[in-house]
Amino acid sequence: MPVATSIKESLRSSSLIRKMFEEGNRLKKLYGAENVFDFSLGNPDVEPPPAFHAVFLKCAQEDPKGSHSYMQNAGYPAVREALACKAGREHNVTLDADHIIMSVGAAGGLNVVFKSILNPGDEIIVSRPYFVEYRSYVENHGGTLVPVDTLPDFNLDVQAIQSRLSPKTAGVLINSPHNPTGRVYPAATLAALADCLCNHGKQCGRYPYLIADEPYREIVYNGVVPPVLAVYDESIVINSYSKNLSLPGERIGYIAVSPTIADKETVVNALIHSTRVLGFTNAPALMQRIVAELTEARVDTSVYARRLAAFKKVLDAAGIEYAQPDGAFYLFCKAPDADDKAFVERLKQNLILGVPGTGFGSPGWVRFAYCVDETIIEHSKNAFLKTMGK
Repeated sequence: MPVATSIKESLRSSSLIRKMFEEGNRLKKLYGAENVFDFSLGNPDVEPPPAFHAVFLKCAQEDPKGSHSYMQNAGYPAVREALACKAGREHNVTLDADHIIMSVGAAGGLNVVFKSILNPGDEIIVSRPYFVEYRSYVENHGGTLVPVDTLPDFNLDVQAIQSRLSPKTAGVLINSPHNPTGRVYPAATLAALADCLCNHGKQCGRYPYLIADEPYREIVYNGVVPPVLAVYDESIVINSYSKNLSLPGERIGYIAVSPTIADKETVVNALIHSTRVLGFTNAPALMQRIVAELTEARVDTSVYARRLAAFKKVLDAAGIEYAQPDGAFYLFCKAPDADDKAFVERLKQNLILGVPGTGFGSPGWVRFAYCVDETIIEHSKNAFLKTMGK
C-alpha cells in the first residue's frame, strides 16, 4: 500500500533543518567531526542545570506506589499548580491548576491547541520567517497557515496581520524569542496586536486566539520577554523545557490559558480531550514531577551570550550581515546576492552548515544555530573567510 498523498508531499518538502543536520552527519563521517562546522540544528549542547540531576535522582529513588499508573490526562494536579504559579508570575496574571495542561513538549502542546480550536478551512496567521513545522501542525488538524511579512527589523507588522484577518481566522501564532531571528516582541507591539484582535472580534463576532509559542522564554540577553496572557483575554501560551532546561529529548512542556478566556471550562476540557485522543494520553510522568520542583531553575544563559559575541566577531570579519538577536540561540544572516540556497552550497564546500532562509519562508537569509561549543565557532573563522573570498 502506498503512503498517504499528503505525507508524500510533506516528505518532498520536509524540513531543510533536518536535511542539513543529516548532511552534517555525512560530512563528519568523511572529514571528522572536528573539521565540520555544523550550525544547522537548534539542539542545545549546554547540560541541564545541576539542580535537575539532583531532583531527577530524588524523584527516581522515591518512586512511590502508583508513580507509573495512568493519571488525569491534564497531568498531576500538584504539578499543574506549581507551573500555574510559574506561568502566572511570567505573564502577570493569577493562574491555578485548572489553567494548565501538561504537554509532550511544545510541539505536542501546539498540536493539542490546533486540534482543539480548528474547524476545516480555518486559518492560523503567522509572521514570516517562521518555524517550518508550524505549517504541518496546522494542516494536521484541517487548518491553513497564512504567513504575513514582518517589519524590516523582524518585529511583528500588526497592520499586515490586520489585513489578513477574516471570519476564518481561528488564531494568530507568535514565537518570542523568535526562531530563527532571535527577536523578542516588545510589550507595545503585543498591546497593539491585542487591540487589533479585539477590534476584529467586535466587528465579526469571532475573537481569534493569540497563541504564543515560548520555548526560548528564559534565554534572553537583555530584560525579559513581555507577558502575553495579561494583554489579551483570548490568549494561550505553550512552553517547554527543551531549551529553558536543555531537556529536548524528555518531551515535557505545558499549555497555559488566560484566566479571562471566554468559556474557560470548555476550552480547557477541549485541550484535555485533544491530549487524550491525539495519543499523547498524558505528558511523561517522571518529568512532570521533576519540572514541578525546578520552577526557579534555568540553563546558564551567559554561555549563549558568550557564544553570540564570538560568532558575531567571526561573521563581522567575514563581512556577513545579520539581524541582532534579543534571545534564543540563532543568528539570521543575509545571504550574498540574496541567494540563500547558493550561499549554503558555498558554505558547505568549506564544511560550514547553515539552514537556508527558504526553509523558514524567507528566501535570501541563512540561519546559524550557535548552541555549539565555542571552539567550533572560533575554528570556523577561516572557513567563513574563505567562503567570502577573504
